[in-house]
Amino acid sequence: MAGHGYVKHDPAIERWNRMREGVYKHFRFTSRATWISISALLLIPGSLVWISAQTDLKYNWTGKRKGESLYRSLSGV
Repeated sequence: MAGHGYVKHDPAIERWNRMREGVYKHFRFTSRATWISISALLLIPGSLVWISAQTDLKYNWTGKRKGESLYRSLSGV
């Protein structure tokens, strides 16, 4: 019996996996990491708010039939 398990382990994959699992131990906030973090925390939610503000009250789904436009009428009819 050969023993040792069913999968042959690749040393390169094992090193990469150890590096990936321990990356938080060596992380530092450099200027680049700070810029990326601030961008992600401000620009992504800000763009979602801007998009939702642009499309708010633009469409009217109530009582629409097939073939009718979903855009709100400006005359209020």
